[in-house]
Amino acid sequence: MAQGKIKKLMEKGFGFIATDDKELFFHHSALEGVSFEELSEGQDVEFNQTEGPKGPRAENVKVVG
Repeated sequence: MAQGKIKKLMEKGFGFIATDDKELFFHHSALEGVSFEELSEGQDVEFNQTEGPKGPRAENVKVVG
């Protein structure tokens, strides 16, 4: 699994994860073991990168630690 940090959370239930070289979109339905409301910007996460209709996206997003 890849790792990154929550960069930005949007009120509509999606956000962006920053890695060393890119930013990935994620939707609240891609979260595992945590609700969207429990997330905070700067939090460390693990995820699988997939290709979505608008580019790379994160799936199976889990909080680290």
